[in-house]
Amino acid sequence: MNQQLIDALNKQLANWNVLYTKLHHYHWYVKGPEFFTLHEKFEEYYNEAADYIDEIAERILTIQGKPLATLKEYMEVATIEEAIGKESANEMVDQIAKDFQKIVDDSKEIIEAAEDLLDQPTSDLFIGIKTSLEQHIWMLNAFNAK
Repeated sequence: MNQQLIDALNKQLANWNVLYTKLHHYHWYVKGPEFFTLHEKFEEYYNEAADYIDEIAERILTIQGKPLATLKEYMEVATIEEAIGKESANEMVDQIAKDFQKIVDDSKEIIEAAEDLLDQPTSDLFIGIKTSLEQHIWMLNAFNAK
């Protein structure tokens, strides 16, 4: 067991849980001409987040760690912030792209740490997450014409 890797995984778990709630918030409160597009997209993202939450927690357990499992713990560890509640549709898209980028950046560190420990399953999990999020970031930025 490598506590540094487990701590990094728990940070990801916390970030995904905060993002899961944020995505629900955006799903419920998005308004404007892009409502139907974004309402559906945000639901797609929070369903994906739910899968990652489960996979990360189970990976932590598999490598003999203890996943965080309370909202209090998530908020203490997470580096992603909750929704403000007054974001426009474009601000929501921009914020999700930034949050996804933060997870991508943290994933790179996890991939390196896991590979140093010859923990290929953890590395593979985060390569997959990183790959998916990089595509999402590209699409979100294209939506906002960046």
